Amino acid sequence: MSVLNFIIKEIFGQGAIFLALVAMVGLILQKKKPSEIVRGTLMTAIGFFVLNTGTGLITGKSIDGIIATFNTLMPGNAAAPASIDIGAEYGTQIGVVMLIGFAFNILVARFTKWKSVFLTGHMLYWFPFVFIAAGVDAGLTGGKLIGFAAVFTGLYMVIAPNLMRPLVKAVTGKDDFTIAHPTTTLSVIAGFVAGLVGDKSKSCEDLKLPESLGFLREVSITGSISIALVYLILYGIVSAQGLVPAEVFGYTGSFFTYLFTHSVYFGVGVTVMLQGVRMLIAEIVPAFKGIAEKLVPGAIPALDCPVLFGYGPNSLLIGFIVAVITSTATILLTRGMFPTVIIPLIFTCFFENGCAAIIANAKGGIRGTIIASALNGVIMVLLVGFGAYFFNKTIQPWMLVYGGQDFSLFGIIEGIIARLIP
Repeated sequence: MSVLNFIIKEIFGQGAIFLALVAMVGLILQKKKPSEIVRGTLMTAIGFFVLNTGTGLITGKSIDGIIATFNTLMPGNAAAPASIDIGAEYGTQIGVVMLIGFAFNILVARFTKWKSVFLTGHMLYWFPFVFIAAGVDAGLTGGKLIGFAAVFTGLYMVIAPNLMRPLVKAVTGKDDFTIAHPTTTLSVIAGFVAGLVGDKSKSCEDLKLPESLGFLREVSITGSISIALVYLILYGIVSAQGLVPAEVFGYTGSFFTYLFTHSVYFGVGVTVMLQGVRMLIAEIVPAFKGIAEKLVPGAIPALDCPVLFGYGPNSLLIGFIVAVITSTATILLTRGMFPTVIIPLIFTCFFENGCAAIIANAKGGIRGTIIASALNGVIMVLLVGFGAYFFNKTIQPWMLVYGGQDFSLFGIIEGIIARLIP
């Protein structure tokens, strides 16, 4: 059991170590020089940490005040507290499911035409976490709980990246990687809708700005300005409600300093994240060829969704802004409809819908991106709301922050099926 726990926590549970080992094995199989193996292994880990640092800046210091404000403005119908700590009480079951799912993925990639290998380290943990939680909420225990979660995890690791593969190819023009991330639901919807209503000849990436506004071509700058505008609007709303902004946002000193630093942190996070993406892709894709050639012929790596962001920074930003607007409007319109209060799904709007928006642009240009992102903003709120019926005893507070996409949809499906089987 100690060996199993070590593999689960120290290899699969650590994205940098897991991807570094994948790169190392791939380079060894290609019979690279020792110096090249060491360089490729360490640069893969460094690229992952750079990407993760950027993501942390975006999800931490830049938008924490937005979430805190909505928690204050919409306190009614508060989410039920989690009565079960899934990570602590079911850690071993999560690890077993993770290993079963990954082994199934490798076997399918080795012996069928579905050739993607799920390599997004933290998602290797979070999907079993969600599926175990859905099973526990449905009343499953023992072998039945592990079996249900393992089936859903294994199928997801195979099906989702392969659904994403043609969509990623439409964006990149290449077929050397796909996406392993809970964006699949929103991305498939976005690609389909954008293809129906859009015109891909008019791309978001071809938008022309006056020379005086040329600085807006930098997604880090435009993102910082967008976050600043959101904070200014919320400041006005908080003040109009007779509340003290410093107490609501949680700052000391002046609001100007708080606004400036939080907005710029977002831009810094985007800049760092995209640099990490470039480093990671430059190392892991060539290294993975060794595994594809020797162990799993024809396989391609399935990676985290930010690896797509550099292909459509304008699309990412447009999709993010549109989804924030429509999701927030949906939250206000559906208030009291679900057994939980829903807060702005900033993470989902940026990461999952950001990826979906880039795909929508490839399929339907500017119009397709806007319409698909607007629709996704509504869908993600409904998924979190209806998902509350299947997670309220376990991880609903966690889902309020990180749900609204594949986590919610596939958890709901598992919960329904589990409740139908005695």
